[in-house]
Amino acid sequence: MIALNPECRYFLYRSPININKSFYSLASIAREQMKVDPLSLAVFIFLNNNRNQLKLLVWQGDGFAIFHKRLEEGTFELPPFLHDQTHVVISYSQLILILQGISLEKVHYRKRYNQKNASTLTSR
Repeated sequence: MIALNPECRYFLYRSPININKSFYSLASIAREQMKVDPLSLAVFIFLNNNRNQLKLLVWQGDGFAIFHKRLEEGTFELPPFLHDQTHVVISYSQLILILQGISLEKVHYRKRYNQKNASTLTSR
């Protein structure tokens, strides 16, 4: 079972992949093209060319796990990328919105406490 939580880092790969790629091929993309250790506390997100299939790759301490979702209708929305980015880091919330088919452009985030921002403010 893949456990997703806000503490993980989520890396969305920009280029479409052959959705038949498996554990070590996806881990190789993470290591070589995204420059991120696939054995870290991270979730790697890959989409096919039609953006109707998505794979999540995560290291679970004793092996890799893959979650594969195929849409019967529609596509997955992607956040904007800069020209030279191979990947983008997204939040847990953004991943859930993508999986649920909710438009990322129309979402309005309300202000919430964030421990990272609070520690920055107190260190000044």
